Amino acid sequence: MTMHPIRAAALASRADLEARHPEIFHPTIFARAKVVAVVGGLAALMIYGLVVLDFSPARFLVGLGRLGEFIWYMVPPSTGTWAKFWTYLHALAETVAIAFLGVFTAALLALPFGFLAAKNVIPNVVVHFLARRFLDTIRGVDELIWALIWVSVVGLGPFAGVLALICANFGAFGKLFSEAIEAADRKAVEGIASTGGARLHAVRFGLLPQVLPVIGSQVLYYFESNTRSATIIGIVGAGGIGLHLAEQIRVLEYQQVSALILMILVTVVLIDAVSTRLRFALIGGAGKAR
Repeated sequence: MTMHPIRAAALASRADLEARHPEIFHPTIFARAKVVAVVGGLAALMIYGLVVLDFSPARFLVGLGRLGEFIWYMVPPSTGTWAKFWTYLHALAETVAIAFLGVFTAALLALPFGFLAAKNVIPNVVVHFLARRFLDTIRGVDELIWALIWVSVVGLGPFAGVLALICANFGAFGKLFSEAIEAADRKAVEGIASTGGARLHAVRFGLLPQVLPVIGSQVLYYFESNTRSATIIGIVGAGGIGLHLAEQIRVLEYQQVSALILMILVTVVLIDAVSTRLRFALIGGAGKAR
């Protein structure tokens, strides 16, 4: 019986791959033992962590039962009065404004540091090292800690929330921007340099057109993500709807809690839909430009 040509070609291709990479298709006993040891070690570490952290299946099941009770108390969602609804809506708009100002201000401040931290732009080892470590230091502090710091410095309110998000996102944007710049194609830069262009011209006309769509996509994603973060930092007094959410949880007004959560979810979904369209438009526009 004659074998189908496509099947024969596939078998021949597999045989060729097996001949070139025997360690993948026919691993040694040592390689298999190493995989088993790594998996076993991770499993043992996980079990040890669960024991140390006092994980208990019984407590987990009891907690699920209490969670069911909370959900029962949260139905139906209600803000109580129209006056409270408009108050919550204003606070939600404040949260979105905090996220918007925090993210886009951080992006503008981080862009120059992204170039400083990129090896293909700043070859000086000392400058590159200091820029990277500075960004690591800023990024190493969580946004909730930044919120607590700025609430203590400038007082309660949305201004502290904006400053907290600027600090939290500045380090992350600096790292992401520098990596996007380092991953850019060097042909455009070399072409500009070969025609007598200065280094600044190479950055302006060779690097920026490549990395701006990527940077824009990252900023839009962080805007969506920081809408949720702005809610969390609001709980510690940095303004927005998080303050109302924490207050209603404390007074056990679970129906209002569920209404606030639904308002936040709807806002995040809308921002996600808009930012997704904008990201595809940016990436698509960059692809057409090339």
